[in-house]
Amino acid sequence: MGIKMTASYSPNFNLGKRSKKKIKFIIFHYTGMKTESGAIKKLQDPKSKVSSHFYIKKNGAILNLVPVSYEAWHAGISNWKNYKSLNSSSIGIEITNPGHQHGYKNFSPKQIISIEKLLKYLIKNYKVDKRFILGHSDISPNRKKDPGEKFPWQTLAKKKLAWWHSLNLKKIKKFRKVELNSKAEKNKFFKNLHKIGYNNIKGLSTIASNKYLTTAFQRRFRQSLINGKVDKECYLISKNLI
Repeated sequence: MGIKMTASYSPNFNLGKRSKKKIKFIIFHYTGMKTESGAIKKLQDPKSKVSSHFYIKKNGAILNLVPVSYEAWHAGISNWKNYKSLNSSSIGIEITNPGHQHGYKNFSPKQIISIEKLLKYLIKNYKVDKRFILGHSDISPNRKKDPGEKFPWQTLAKKKLAWWHSLNLKKIKKFRKVELNSKAEKNKFFKNLHKIGYNNIKGLSTIASNKYLTTAFQRRFRQSLINGKVDKECYLISKNLI
């Protein structure tokens, strides 16, 4: 495959093969479990009904759990732009990390190296647009927090492996917690989010949906402060991304 990995297959996938053209997304997850062995066991347990195509261990080792030509079960209820139920059109990558529930940690340097290697391989072989390389929280903002605000999106973007804004972080920080001037400006922020790819959450009030979308946006593009509140800094970042 061009990179070193170990086959450690999971039975949790759909049997029908899919073409390369069907694959549009790469979705990152953290395991959110106390132990690495427990996470791998769950992904290989038929009763769990969850899986991913790849797994990156704490030491950077890469496991191939499901062949990319098959649909793994990692995204669940999800959407981005006009795409829904993203299992059918995505590659799922799980990474060992206890997550927010069990003491969220920085991803290890070895994990980051493996993330970069795997992304280079997948982008080259499946022609995935960097704007479609996402976190689980982007596509399921009311359900998920992973891979979280410690995921190295900016570092990956510098190597042309992910999407990030082009603003100077130090210069825009002065706009943090600065309220927007008008309701129209706030509405423009959410229109920007929709253009980026985030969708309103069905079954929730506009206020509740907007808070989830804002929080997901911050975890992805304004990682140093996650508070679910729209401010001038968030607005400027959203404007830069469209």
